[in-house]
Amino acid sequence: MNTPTPLDSRSKSLRLLHKFDRGALESCIKTFLCAVVALAVTLLPSRLGSDIYKELSPSGIATLGILIFGALMWITEAIPSFAVALLIIGLEIAILGKPGGVFAPEGDKNLWKMFVNPWSSSIMWLFLGGFVLAHACSKTGLDRWLAGLLIGKQEKKPASLLFGVMAVTFIFSMFMSNTATATMMLAVLAPVIASLRDNSKFGKILCLSVPVAANVGGMGTIIGTPPNAIAAKALGDHVDFLYWMKLALPPALLIIAICYGILVFMLRNTEVEKIELKSNKDKEITGKEMLQRIIVMLVFGITVSLWMSSSLHKTPSSVISFVPIVVLAITGVITSKDMRELPWDVLILLAGGLSLGVAIKSTGLALWFSTHIPNDWSGLPLIIAFAALSVTLSNLMSNTATAIIMIPIGLALIGSGHTVLLAVSIALACSSAMCLPISTPPNAVAFASGKVTTKDFMKIGLILAAIGPAISILWLSLVFK
Repeated sequence: MNTPTPLDSRSKSLRLLHKFDRGALESCIKTFLCAVVALAVTLLPSRLGSDIYKELSPSGIATLGILIFGALMWITEAIPSFAVALLIIGLEIAILGKPGGVFAPEGDKNLWKMFVNPWSSSIMWLFLGGFVLAHACSKTGLDRWLAGLLIGKQEKKPASLLFGVMAVTFIFSMFMSNTATATMMLAVLAPVIASLRDNSKFGKILCLSVPVAANVGGMGTIIGTPPNAIAAKALGDHVDFLYWMKLALPPALLIIAICYGILVFMLRNTEVEKIELKSNKDKEITGKEMLQRIIVMLVFGITVSLWMSSSLHKTPSSVISFVPIVVLAITGVITSKDMRELPWDVLILLAGGLSLGVAIKSTGLALWFSTHIPNDWSGLPLIIAFAALSVTLSNLMSNTATAIIMIPIGLALIGSGHTVLLAVSIALACSSAMCLPISTPPNAVAFASGKVTTKDFMKIGLILAAIGPAISILWLSLVFK
């Protein structure tokens, strides 16, 4: 056995330090270039004698700079997405909220609070309740047990098993993180995929079906994916859990049905292979674990029922979110350690997006955008253009970041006539992006399995990018006709 020498340890440390330095240097360069571009866009026009910003206040120009800087930081992935959100909030406080600055009047020491108030908004509590429920399902194994049970009841035929996988993934993604759902489903399917040939076409399509269903399933509810929450918050408190489902679930069901048909079509002329389904027998669990699983099932059912019937009992969806948070904490299902493991980065990103929306609206930037749109760009053409741009951007950057940028600008341009149609269309378009392994986390999870390639994502991704926004806009146009 070779014992590492001090020289070997030093060499390893130097390699790690070099790798760290290279990554840190790359982040610094990207951040610097993003800042230079943002400053150039906001300062150069007036220096060159242009009057493009003559109708925009100094605070609006500053907000435009923050918007461009944040967008470039998200696109280049200079730093993690949640860190960009925190940076945006910090810049808003430092530049806009400073007393006597470009936005806050002299002596007003509390204006900065408007940029951090989104952290306590109703939509944040709604998401937190959803995260607690999802974590409880994962901790108790309820999600894996139900998934295995439902898939195991399918016939051992490729098309039937594919339907079961997509249906279960779609449903779970409505209430859980689509990333967590994709990870869980691929774990459940691992024995099935392992029983197939290495180059099995069915195994590839089975892996591909998981991110497809996870991405589309997130469209169905407000808590399904952050872009939905951003759109709902931008539209006001009247967009509750059930109202969103009425708007988004029908097109999502049609989209997933078409995607299923396409994947089944791709299976044509495929040699039938022996499929070994994973046993549905649960591992031996203690009485305490079984009791916790039953508690989670009851709380999940009660919470979702209350969310869907909020129009009857008049209790806001965000208040209902306290049911799982409180009950699961009291019963010991969720502990302090579990709370620390929640995806707080997603909540930070969401808060940053809502804060940026506040700045865009309050500084007059949104109104300025609306005055610079061509007269012939209005109504449906504008909605189609924003949906197409949103699905394109979401393939290259975070769909949450895309929604953060596109929804406030779109609402400013569309006026008061088609606000719901536009905001929901943008949110659903963001969830229709999956052309690349980096487009969404579920894509990355499936890509990591080694069964699917970028070419596979591109085939189904281009179709989804085309039909997703089109079906969503068509449905919403009929609803608001």
